[in-house]
Amino acid sequence: MRLLVRLITALLGLAVAALGALLVVETLWALARPHSPGLLVPWRDVHGGLGALSWDDPPVRVTAAVVALVGLVLLLVASAAGRREYRLHDPAPEVTVTTDRRSLARLVGHQVREQDGVAGASVTAGAKRVQVRATAQFRESGDLRTRLTDTAERAVGELPLRTRPKVLVSVAPPKERR
Repeated sequence: MRLLVRLITALLGLAVAALGALLVVETLWALARPHSPGLLVPWRDVHGGLGALSWDDPPVRVTAAVVALVGLVLLLVASAAGRREYRLHDPAPEVTVTTDRRSLARLVGHQVREQDGVAGASVTAGAKRVQVRATAQFRESGDLRTRLTDTAERAVGELPLRTRPKVLVSVAPPKERR
């Protein structure tokens, strides 16, 4: 979602920059040749066409409705794209402590990868769960899944989180080499 907000912001920034450049070019052209039509935009025709419109005309109302709808959609997208953080217990009333999902995933990942029999692991932390995908070092993994679940739950449990995410662990056998 944050990528979508960044993309929309970049496109709107480019549009505003292009309109600003157009305005500068047209202003300089009008200063250099006061009685000529615009360089890129025929301003007299545009002024005449817009002057014939009233606030009660359907094109004006439809344009206003579309602009309002686009603004509402942009507000909804921007409000849904906030940073996703875990709140920790506050050490003092005036102090707020948070950690982000990537840091939590990194912490759990380091502890999982330190276990015997783990060839590699990837960890993702979401709003309500921490998912560990580990690859066993040997074909017979034994109790590796149980040990990794305990390790991941202990790593999450040691943090003073206000709400504890659910821990899901999956262990895959090593890939065969040809």
